[in-house]
Amino acid sequence: MSSFDKHGHTGDTVFHGPDEISLHGRYVRLEPLERKHIDGLVVASAADPSLYRWSPVPQGRVETTSYVDTALAWRDAGTAVPFAIVRISDEAIIGSTRFWNLERWSWPQGHTAYGRNLPDACEIGYTWLARSAIRTAANSEAKLLMLTQAFEAWQVLRVCFHTDARNERSRAALERIGGQCEGTLRAHRMAADFTARNSVRYSIVPAEWPAVKQRLARLVDRA
Repeated sequence: MSSFDKHGHTGDTVFHGPDEISLHGRYVRLEPLERKHIDGLVVASAADPSLYRWSPVPQGRVETTSYVDTALAWRDAGTAVPFAIVRISDEAIIGSTRFWNLERWSWPQGHTAYGRNLPDACEIGYTWLARSAIRTAANSEAKLLMLTQAFEAWQVLRVCFHTDARNERSRAALERIGGQCEGTLRAHRMAADFTARNSVRYSIVPAEWPAVKQRLARLVDRA
């Protein structure tokens, strides 16, 4: 395992099982999401609910328990790998994120990828942070750790992101790291305000990953 440093090398990856991965950076650790994280997530999301206008972030213990149970059901079904985001300096839980929409393509027998038991493409989403983690290295490092896992460990062919078309901050952040805008999906999903959400889709493919990795590493260093 390699350690993360200022040049953008990956953090340590700890495998607990096929869909249970811990990703370790300098500032944050992504732990496999479990029910033990519920209390910390309740505290994290309660600090400033106004941050989550465009994101489905649970408030209170009842919503958070349902949120975690849903994420764990998706994990058990093999369609998601959810994390709790832990700030290393004080071990505080500061948010959550996940790989989801894991795609495993049906490669034909004889193809070099036949029989591979790893995702071929995935989405990163359900990412949110507590107020105390905004404008810190947390989001950039979490993205760096997850994208490194996706492109260098899983060797996926695409990572995509969807964001509410009205969420200008999220769109700007994805464009800043080099995500390529593919267009707008109309009435794509239910929005956090329970309307039909138009989603802007971004993606990163392997040829773009080295440049994206460098940009993320610079953002982490500047934080």
